[in-house]
Amino acid sequence: METVTADSPRNVLVRFAPMIYGPTLLFALGEGAVIPLIPVIANRLGADVALAALVAAALVVGQLCGNIPAGWAVARFGERITMGVAGIVVLAGLTGIVFAQSLAFFTAAVFLIGFCAASFALARHSFMTTRVPLTFRARALSLLGGTFRLGMFVGPFISAGLLAIFGDETASIVFFDVCQVATILLVFFGPDPEKAVPVGAGSPTRRGAGDSRDAEDTGEPVTGAIPTVEREGVFRTMWRFRGVLARLGLAAASLSAVRSARQVVLPLWGVSLGLDAGTIAVVVGVSGAIDFALFYASGQVMDRFGRLWAALPAMVLMGAGFLALSFTHELGSAAMWYAMFAAVLGVGNGLSSGILLTLGADIAPPTEPAAFLGSWRTLTDAGGAIAPLIVSALTAAVSLSVGVGAMGVIAVLGAAGFIRWVPRYVPRTR
Repeated sequence: METVTADSPRNVLVRFAPMIYGPTLLFALGEGAVIPLIPVIANRLGADVALAALVAAALVVGQLCGNIPAGWAVARFGERITMGVAGIVVLAGLTGIVFAQSLAFFTAAVFLIGFCAASFALARHSFMTTRVPLTFRARALSLLGGTFRLGMFVGPFISAGLLAIFGDETASIVFFDVCQVATILLVFFGPDPEKAVPVGAGSPTRRGAGDSRDAEDTGEPVTGAIPTVEREGVFRTMWRFRGVLARLGLAAASLSAVRSARQVVLPLWGVSLGLDAGTIAVVVGVSGAIDFALFYASGQVMDRFGRLWAALPAMVLMGAGFLALSFTHELGSAAMWYAMFAAVLGVGNGLSSGILLTLGADIAPPTEPAAFLGSWRTLTDAGGAIAPLIVSALTAAVSLSVGVGAMGVIAVLGAAGFIRWVPRYVPRTR
């Protein structure tokens, strides 16, 4: 096995393909094919529109609840075992979806899939944190995020094709099953990532010298490496890093919230303007295409110029887009402004690709990152879960324009948080 060096990003990324990017794409394709069907199946089991939306949210809630246990599992058993077992449990969840006869059982199966999705995501994140050299870490993680986005983008189209051919939602669920079986086989019988690329291959040290196992995070900037003599528990790790989680973690949660709000706001805004479904789909689709086209550019910017050079433009663009959009609802050219600011939000979201993964990897303990990443991902997922509730509550209480404007304010506050805390906590890459 040749030595992994910081000078060969292409070779390393190609080597990661069967270990990380392949399983990511397969899982995302299957999940993307099934997600649009969850409200449909829930409605068939007796849920009204509001309850069907709540059932669909069980996937996000499951992922939110699964992050901390996933951190423990990866730290205890390793990335490969965690991903393989999670894949097997996902198969059980998919079986539950097919044979569910009650709404409660169906919701539990959806929650289980989300719970296991957290294990997949955290295992890959932990692996990349400990194996990818810092000099091209952002590109590797942006490619990981882009691979997932590709699967989630293509998956619904595959589902639509299967529905057209077979006329039954079960076909899409079986497709997810096939993707999962392929993922499990790739994880268990493909190249072992933990042996193919050893821990610390090419990664520089990043935190303070000396044994800091028992040191508390006081909020002061540190540099160098934290040698890990014994494995710490998830909650002890969370407490030790409470300072960075409460500062940079909240800024990251605001980015996750703004991203999530975009997915909710764009369709709602189109409906509120009285546009037809086809027009709304085109606008949202173009915004998504712009977003996807920029995912690798984000990694290039972060590796060459620093994390803030991607995080700040992304937050400023999305904040300005939401704030400006909130003032256009009553204008005569509201549809034109809607299309234009949807594109702006797509650019901002594309520039943010991989930022949350990269920042989490940057500040995680270099030898035992999984427990920390469980806490980090819980914070960011919570931001994404809360944002639609904020938009919904403000829309019901005041108006959709106020809800959209509030997300713009959150983006501006998040940008200020990144300006304040990224230079303090994140190591320079050059």
